[in-house]
Amino acid sequence: MSDSPHEVLRADPDIGPLVETHGELTLDPASDLFERLVVSILRQQVSMASAAATRERLFDTVTVTPAGIKDADNDLLRDAGLSRQKTRYVNEVADAFLEHGYSLETFEDAADEEIHEELTAITGVGDWTANMQLLL
Repeated sequence: MSDSPHEVLRADPDIGPLVETHGELTLDPASDLFERLVVSILRQQVSMASAAATRERLFDTVTVTPAGIKDADNDLLRDAGLSRQKTRYVNEVADAFLEHGYSLETFEDAADEEIHEELTAITGVGDWTANMQLLL
């Protein structure tokens, strides 16, 4: 039986002391791939505080689903704090989800390379954003 990821990290000479000091890192799996991609887009090239404020306004303003984003007027998205480019990107992600029926289950048995390729085919989802989805 192989060691757990935490046991491997604890044994690492550089990371081990960090694990000892701060405890084990836990990640909560994303329950909604669409929401996670939208939030990732909101976080692109801005501070975490700015992204959090925009996220709160967006989630208070519209239903953050593919249909909810498509039903929202672009001016409403902009009023929530999205730039023109991010408005375009979240609409592109919504279009892809509506067209392909993407969900976590869609990619459940897919290889990382396949998921990366599918996601980066969406305008606004680059390598970094796709790789972040692979972590969760």
